[in-house]
Amino acid sequence: MIEMDLASGRTLTAWRADERFPMMSTFKVVLCGAVLARVDAGDEQLERKIHYRQQDLVDYSPVSEKHLADGMTVGELCAAAITMSDNSAANLLLATVGGPAGLTAFLRQIGDNVTRLDRWETELNEALPGDARDTTTPASMAATLRKLLTSQRLSARSQRQLLQWMVDDRVAGPLIRSVLPAGWFIADKTGAGERGARGIVALLGPNNKAERIVVIYL
Repeated sequence: MIEMDLASGRTLTAWRADERFPMMSTFKVVLCGAVLARVDAGDEQLERKIHYRQQDLVDYSPVSEKHLADGMTVGELCAAAITMSDNSAANLLLATVGGPAGLTAFLRQIGDNVTRLDRWETELNEALPGDARDTTTPASMAATLRKLLTSQRLSARSQRQLLQWMVDDRVAGPLIRSVLPAGWFIADKTGAGERGARGIVALLGPNNKAERIVVIYL
């Protein structure tokens, strides 16, 4: 785990922060960051409609399974992937950035030489001990999240959008959100995999302000 100051990037607390852990669904934040980078570059539009078929759906697709007839926009897919952890939405978005290899290439471009995605949903949640596929370290994930939300890697508008999707997370209640004192800010994304693997990436702070990044993998 790691706790990092959002403004300075200084490490506040760390334990096994440089060890690899499966990302599971926490990768969806980075994925939508890559999508927003394409929007900023003029290569994508959040309003673009994507149509898909029944055979494109995988396990746990609570939002996308309801839109087989009309499709979903890129923005709606990102919202579904982050706020509801919709796996099919993530796969559809992943295809727009060049698949797992394309997302890994994006990470390298922004200076993350550790985090890697190798597979699609839902295989990436296998969480085999010692398997480097689909992994990150708490330190690398925290640094990447900070870059996406505070540096010029994304426009201010895209930063606000990515953060808002995390604020709107609807499937993280039983974790950090359930124990935060009143008045604390939180924006997060959780993950769960096989063999009891869990993860959460979050921005939080008192006085309803995002002051620190917390990344925990188990």
